Amino acid sequence: MSKTGDRRTRGYQAKGRGPESDEPPGDGGPDEAVRFIAETAAALAEIARRHELGMLVRLLEMARMEADERVRERARRNLS
Repeated sequence: MSKTGDRRTRGYQAKGRGPESDEPPGDGGPDEAVRFIAETAAALAEIARRHELGMLVRLLEMARMEADERVRERARRNLS
């Protein structure tokens, strides 16, 4: 894997996985997946913005907004 890929993996693990987390090892489930998608879409949108790729920026921002909404929905459901 490239250095960029390694860096993303480490950052992702640091945000809810690893020795300091009580989460069991595994894929993390849908809550973790939707947070990862939101974070990744935001990062990719920023790269697209830097390179003036307008349509990609819009699509990635839409994906980020959808994932953020799912995060909020899941958080509300988990509080009930």
